[in-house]
Amino acid sequence: MAVAPEVILALINKSFPKAEVQLRDTVGDHDHYEVSIKSEAFNGISRIMQHKMVMNALGEIVGTTLHAISIKTYPTRK
Repeated sequence: MAVAPEVILALINKSFPKAEVQLRDTVGDHDHYEVSIKSEAFNGISRIMQHKMVMNALGEIVGTTLHAISIKTYPTRK
């Protein structure tokens, strides 16, 4: 199955409204993506927890319509 990039971006932007988000379809099949998110929501949070936050934002599309996603998270520095 496939998921449109707009769906992924909408879910991420809903959970991280002020984030800088870059999404790339790594294979061109709308089933394998790489996402990079820079957000102040990640400040002071471990990398594992940051990734869990993103996975929670993506919800049930992970493992169903979305086969694979590589996540890179970056806290903002003030």
